[in-house]
Amino acid sequence: MRRTFGLELGTGLFMLLGLGALFFLSTQATNFSGLGSGPGYTVTAAFNNVGGLKKGAAVELGGVRIGTVSRIRLDPKSLQAIVTLRIDKRYNEIPTDSSAGILTRGLLGDQYVGITPGGSLKSLKNGDTIHFTQSAIVLEKLIGQFLFNKASSGGNSHAKP
Repeated sequence: MRRTFGLELGTGLFMLLGLGALFFLSTQATNFSGLGSGPGYTVTAAFNNVGGLKKGAAVELGGVRIGTVSRIRLDPKSLQAIVTLRIDKRYNEIPTDSSAGILTRGLLGDQYVGITPGGSLKSLKNGDTIHFTQSAIVLEKLIGQFLFNKASSGGNSHAKP
């Protein structure tokens, strides 16, 4: 069996493309990005429930990624989750009265922090706290409440008044 140069070259290119695709998928699945690794500032926000939010999750404003979640910890006094957000230095004019919410991409997608700008003339700076927050909506809790309400009403949605 004699191998040809063209077959070997084609196999090599196929392997390189496969490795490139694998690298691309691995960086997308782990939220790897250069954003947040350079100069920037950190702000914190307290949430009653962070759901499945993870370190490295995106921080977005108007659908644009402006930073990442750098730390999540539990405050032993307030029993709230304190989320530290690292925001890129380019986005240094976010109003101090902005709000932060934990949102889900799609129905069952990744969770991220969405910032809604306020109207203050002062801007967030390193070490500030976002005071207006909305915790994650836990899908299992909503389904449980729906089923409980259905069961308590007799489960008959066609009942006549």
